[in-house]
Amino acid sequence: MDNRTNTIAGWVLAGCGAALGLSIVGGMMFHGERPEKMGYAIEGVVEEGAGGAAADVPIASLLPTADAAKGAEVFKKCAACHTINQGGANGVGPNLYGTVGEEIAKGKGGYAFSAALAGVGGKWDFDKLNAWLTSPRKFANGTKMTFAGLGNAQDRANVILYLNQQGSNLPLPAAPAAGAAPAAKDEAAKDQPATANAAEAAATEGAPTADIANTGTPASGAPSVDPEAARKGARSEK
Repeated sequence: MDNRTNTIAGWVLAGCGAALGLSIVGGMMFHGERPEKMGYAIEGVVEEGAGGAAADVPIASLLPTADAAKGAEVFKKCAACHTINQGGANGVGPNLYGTVGEEIAKGKGGYAFSAALAGVGGKWDFDKLNAWLTSPRKFANGTKMTFAGLGNAQDRANVILYLNQQGSNLPLPAAPAAGAAPAAKDEAAKDQPATANAAEAAATEGAPTADIANTGTPASGAPSVDPEAARKGARSEK
């Protein structure tokens, strides 16, 4: 009976050793790392390296077409940690009523903000909210907020418009005018004084200057023909 028990125990130990070995080999062959490119988009998660590009979209150009009702739907992702009604209690995150235009990481009924966010300074304007919602960790490295961010720029505009309507109601920033930069460049060119030296201007543009040389009118009393050249011409004809 003892030999039989030992045999069973030996097989059990051998099986455990084999399972452990297979687990190690499998872990070496198949990595659990995040792929460089996601196979499909996960809503509410910003791909690594994409946050900066998304933040480059001017929020002022998106707010005129934003929809507060859609922003309320987007805000449901935040409702697990935040209340937004006036006088609402703080939860995992602070109450967000009247947040737009407020000092960053101040007030909110004594909510304990992270030192990282408190160190940002300034107010929650539209641009800062856009950067924060794009990637909280990039906006304030060390923040307690674990939400990865909103990768869709229009979603951010919608939720910012919704937040603004909850106790702030600040005027929206003016959308940047299309083609403003080229127009400014043209105006600057018009303001440049015309050059008096045509040869210098042509040289600047890389054009030949031979055709524009000696275009000035001779001064009064000056000979129109070089006398020495005229005498040489007369001798050669003889």
